[in-house]
Amino acid sequence: MKLKLKPVAGSIVAPQGFLAAGVFCDIKRLGTGKGSNKGKKRDLTLIVSKTEATVAGMFTTNQICAAPVKVCVSRVAKGIAQAIVVNSGNANACTGRQGMRDALAMTATTESALGIASGRALVGSTGRIGVLLPLKNVHAGIRAAAERLGATPEHGNQAAEAIMTSDSRPKQMAVEFLLGGKKVRLGGICKGAGMIQPGMSDTGARPAAVPAGLHATMLCFVTTDAAIEAAALQAALREAVAHSFNRITVDGDMSTNDTVLVMANGQAGNRRLKKTTQSATASFKLFQAALQHVCLELARMIVRDGEGVHRVVTVRVSGAHSAADADAAARSVANSSLVKTSWYGGDPNWGRIIDALGYSPALIVEDRVDIGYSTPGSRRITWSLRRGQPTKTPFATLWKAVQPQEFDLHIRLNLGRGEALMYAADLTEKYVDFNKGTLADPSQAASLGG
Repeated sequence: MKLKLKPVAGSIVAPQGFLAAGVFCDIKRLGTGKGSNKGKKRDLTLIVSKTEATVAGMFTTNQICAAPVKVCVSRVAKGIAQAIVVNSGNANACTGRQGMRDALAMTATTESALGIASGRALVGSTGRIGVLLPLKNVHAGIRAAAERLGATPEHGNQAAEAIMTSDSRPKQMAVEFLLGGKKVRLGGICKGAGMIQPGMSDTGARPAAVPAGLHATMLCFVTTDAAIEAAALQAALREAVAHSFNRITVDGDMSTNDTVLVMANGQAGNRRLKKTTQSATASFKLFQAALQHVCLELARMIVRDGEGVHRVVTVRVSGAHSAADADAAARSVANSSLVKTSWYGGDPNWGRIIDALGYSPALIVEDRVDIGYSTPGSRRITWSLRRGQPTKTPFATLWKAVQPQEFDLHIRLNLGRGEALMYAADLTEKYVDFNKGTLADPSQAASLGG
């Protein structure tokens, strides 16, 4: 059975039975600090299913974990949800007991405004760490959003805008596909441009779905009208995140708030998916592939919109002694400041690459390493290094290979069968300028965005 995906409009409101709204409620004082200079940008999102839905989630494995993540971990474990409330402009992280009270207050106000059962609302936050939420504004925003819920593409656009912080544009998509003869839709929105190297697990506990080092928040919210049991949905999301969000890096920093949530309300009418039943295996695989496609496309949007990003590089490592070694090698190269600045400058500097491989935890044998470049997805590779020695490829040819805004970096270690890839970004002056934290007015410190 082949998966055929049809793009559709509406992102998170494209699936049947979902509503959304995005509003401005001035969570981060207007006109103060970076990220507040966008005018009255919407800063609170509501995503609602008309009926209760099965839910799954993946969460940051950072040992410093924001209050909204803690609330979601507990509630997602029960497998049922109906709404998600998300604010931008304030991470509600490192805010102690008051932060937990505020996160729970956000869910309670959402449940009250929507008339849904207690414990059925989930919560997400993104922004500056260590600042208490302006809860009066947040409650007003939740009530306003509840009155403006709708299912048009514009409602999806508003919701995608309201979760943005340093993003330059909204990130959203939706697809339609057949599942057991029924039309199923799956849509998502996400945000992220800085503090990006997610390493998420089901409960926020280590290890993550892939090995990840601890290094602005990455948030993703997905809706689907597929009928699927919570355990199967969690299994599908775990696999999708392992091959998408846990494979991206902009700056090597893992956020305190990284979260992916999926709600499935079953209104498409397909036979309820159960990963463990033989009859549903083919359909489950189709659903999992569709979810992975949406997650990967959204994840790559984050890298392309990374803070100050000029070039995007897919780092492909093969021939490692093990999968763990391949992952370690790929991350070492993808997060090397020297490698990233050479990408920005369009310099095919293989010396920096092999150096980053050498200090990684992976087993590296110098006289077996191959390094080359290609256009995205191409098998035609221009090699700069073979078996640890420079090739005779003219420098002008290598230079030309790394000039496009997107290219693939191929690293073959020739020691085994381990493979890994990372979707990575270069490092520019714009990134440094945006993140250097200069304050002309110290009184604005509490209003700066994360």
